[in-house]
Amino acid sequence: MDFLQDIEDYNSAMDNAYDFVTKRVTLDDIFEQAEESGELTSFMLPFDPIESDGRDEATLDLLIEHFTETEEYEKCQELLNIKNRFLKTQQD
Repeated sequence: MDFLQDIEDYNSAMDNAYDFVTKRVTLDDIFEQAEESGELTSFMLPFDPIESDGRDEATLDLLIEHFTETEEYEKCQELLNIKNRFLKTQQD
């Protein structure tokens, strides 16, 4: 694998995580897509979707940082809103 492919895979994982965290796709959708394509490796995430829904502070910070760097500020705002709800829920 070369450097450009690594960058493409990383960006794809961040986009997939955004869709997963914002509930645009579900774990069932991921498995259906994998079944149709014949491989699960086509859907990468920076976390284990079996163990986490990606709504932990570290994952949200990672995603916000990534989308800030790519200047996708609408995504940043949506993720920040999720993070604020997540933190508020944990404090209650």
